[in-house]
Amino acid sequence: MLLAEKAPPHTGGLLALIPGTAGLLTVAALGIALLLVLIIKVRLQPFVALLAVSIAVGLAAGLSVTELFGTVQQSDVSSLIEDGMGGILGHVAIIIGLGTMLGAILEVSGGAEALSSRLLGLFGERRAPLAMGLTGLIFGIPVFFDVGIFVLAPIVYAAAKRSGKSVLVYALPMLAGLSMTHAFLPPHPGPVAAAGLLDVDLGWIILMGVVCGIPAVLAAWVYSAWIGKRVFVEVPQEMVEAAEESKRAVAADKAANGPARKGGSAGDAAEHPVAVSTVLAIIGTPLILILAATFSSIALDPSTPRSVVEFVGHPFVALTVALFLAYYLLGIRRGWSRKSLETVSTASLKPVGNILLVVGAGGIFGAVLQGSGVAQALADVFSDAGLPVILLAWLISVVLRVAQGSATVAIVATAGIVAPLLDAGDFSQAHVALVVMAISAGSIFASHVNDGGFWMVAKYFGISERDTLKSWTVLETVLSVAGFAVAALVSLVV
Repeated sequence: MLLAEKAPPHTGGLLALIPGTAGLLTVAALGIALLLVLIIKVRLQPFVALLAVSIAVGLAAGLSVTELFGTVQQSDVSSLIEDGMGGILGHVAIIIGLGTMLGAILEVSGGAEALSSRLLGLFGERRAPLAMGLTGLIFGIPVFFDVGIFVLAPIVYAAAKRSGKSVLVYALPMLAGLSMTHAFLPPHPGPVAAAGLLDVDLGWIILMGVVCGIPAVLAAWVYSAWIGKRVFVEVPQEMVEAAEESKRAVAADKAANGPARKGGSAGDAAEHPVAVSTVLAIIGTPLILILAATFSSIALDPSTPRSVVEFVGHPFVALTVALFLAYYLLGIRRGWSRKSLETVSTASLKPVGNILLVVGAGGIFGAVLQGSGVAQALADVFSDAGLPVILLAWLISVVLRVAQGSATVAIVATAGIVAPLLDAGDFSQAHVALVVMAISAGSIFASHVNDGGFWMVAKYFGISERDTLKSWTVLETVLSVAGFAVAALVSLVV
């Protein structure tokens, strides 16, 4: 873990009035309530809210200013805030950055369109919803949820317009795939952050993410088919026109700029679509390398081959390999200039700053909870309640998610709360990974009006607020409950 497991006793702050465990629990309750008020009512940016609440909780629990911030005179004296922020970002920032650039190259090169077109061709018109679901599932691995919607929405419009069926028939399976990968699989921020906070190998996160996520998304697809027949939503014409206008603008830009390099035209990408095998190879490479490294310690004795496997399978190296593959196979080989690669990569990192700050502030919150003894007090109470850690993790995540809307905030706050429970027990890496799956499942429960994803789905696909609650909100709940149920069942034998 990031900090010492057992914090020294504190006697200042609120504990001077309410001593012992009761005071620590009061601090925890007031801290979480303040966090929710700042995010929901005050509309404070989550990073600022988490930082402010972390400081307030630390002071109320009796931590000194030096313990929280260190000292100006002695720069080598560690502080909870610096340790919490740096400890989690040192692990998460590199993975999220590499994954984001990889997703951007796949998006801009037309990889998503090539993948969906091939799947639609393979499954035919009758099974087009399944094809859209698989597209969301596969393409959702390297790209963020909102980017996936932006890229795949025009394909949904086209399928719905051609068939005359409700947009929900095609949109919901695709959204289920995007949401599942976003919640359960690296390199997405939630599972990566939880893995870093709870000190579990990403290989186990990938394995358990697949084990828990696939049944969850299958359950969501069943619900998608049922609700799609009962709620009719027309194709949002204004969104179709906007997508077509964007395509015309890109085509005009290519025509104006002429050849991208000697021997290749700027229109090569459109005339020669990306091979689906190339897309699958690039997406699958980091997953296979990371899994191989995770299980090499079990299958191989200490040796040079094992060291090599562990090196190339480290998440930093595996994602770098995949990114270089994307640069060459989807960029340089298809006529992209080095400047184009740099531009796309740099632009993709702009929205990542907010995510990293929220994750880092969540690390601070967890560090303060542990360093002040608040997390241990909560762990003792939860242990006395007799509920399994995995159930408590899911319930806490659900409450935080429904209350304030952000899945990332729910994950990092929950991980900080349950960390002492895991430290106190003798849990295997596989079991801790299942707890991460429970936290991630709870973080997508019942998306509603306080969640940005709710409004993105409603506006992109022209769904009324009432129908969005009946379709998208329930879909997310099905994913959450099914994912947690599988994680709980598997935890009984792991």
